[in-house]
Amino acid sequence: MLHEPLGVDIIEPPILFALQREGIKIVDGQQLMSDARVIKTRDEIALLNTSAMMVDAAYDELYRAMKPGMRENEAVGLVSKVLYDLGSEYVEAVNAISGERCNPHPHVFSDRVLRPGDPVYYDILHSYMGYRTCYYRCFTIGYASHAMIDAYKRCREYLDAAISLVRPGRTTGEIAALWPKAQEFGFPNEEAAFALQYGHGIGLAIWEKPVISRLVSLDHPYEIKPGMVFALETFWPSTDGWAAARIEEEIVVTETGHEVITRFPAEQLMVAGAHYFTVNGPLSATRESEAAPSKRVKEMVEASAKIERVGATD
Repeated sequence: MLHEPLGVDIIEPPILFALQREGIKIVDGQQLMSDARVIKTRDEIALLNTSAMMVDAAYDELYRAMKPGMRENEAVGLVSKVLYDLGSEYVEAVNAISGERCNPHPHVFSDRVLRPGDPVYYDILHSYMGYRTCYYRCFTIGYASHAMIDAYKRCREYLDAAISLVRPGRTTGEIAALWPKAQEFGFPNEEAAFALQYGHGIGLAIWEKPVISRLVSLDHPYEIKPGMVFALETFWPSTDGWAAARIEEEIVVTETGHEVITRFPAEQLMVAGAHYFTVNGPLSATRESEAAPSKRVKEMVEASAKIERVGATD
């Protein structure tokens, strides 16, 4: 109606000023639109599924390509090409984080080169007909240390526990309560650890309602309803002090439960580029970069110390 307030979600300043010069009162319409987008239609869910499918394909190509010598920025280029070839209109970001960059967690890529034994995780964010993805996967290159395997297992358990509660009638507070406190994984408070153990709606924007976090959800729980689509993402640092695991799944809330629409395998830690062979057969994908001395090596050290009359080290 003429002369009534005009609610606006997002606006460019020149347009805002032009409307105000015409005497139109602009009011905040963002919260209204945000609430309206919480429940997705069948068509919206189909588009979100298609958008996730494109990332499934990108991860498949990336998994086949990763090897020592590949750079993080090369991985970003490969993923972007796959997405655009499949019809993405906008690749918003491909976070590529490897090696010592994994902990603490940045949200950018670099030109760091992948090396044997490296952990590496990615977050792929793109848009298909306006509908987004936020989709982490974690790998190791060539082989994985026991510490990294343990970190991945812990990360996956927190994620699976959260997914198990996704169904109508549950609340975001119940999910957040499952996740570890910030101090349990190296942060002083929940604000410092925000978005590491996290959930968020996904649709026309990367982050929509509901938000799931220990920072807000325990005091302000939000009821889970059919038609919601949100992502759940967890993080866990390795005991070696520099590696870490990061996993994310996108979930549709159904009338009776939920459906996970991110389908690239993530039940266990995936090893890329594992093609090493020894005289005894394939090299184990579970190993340390520096192996413990064998019994024979210890005997050699001890014998040398006795012969040369020098102290043997432990």
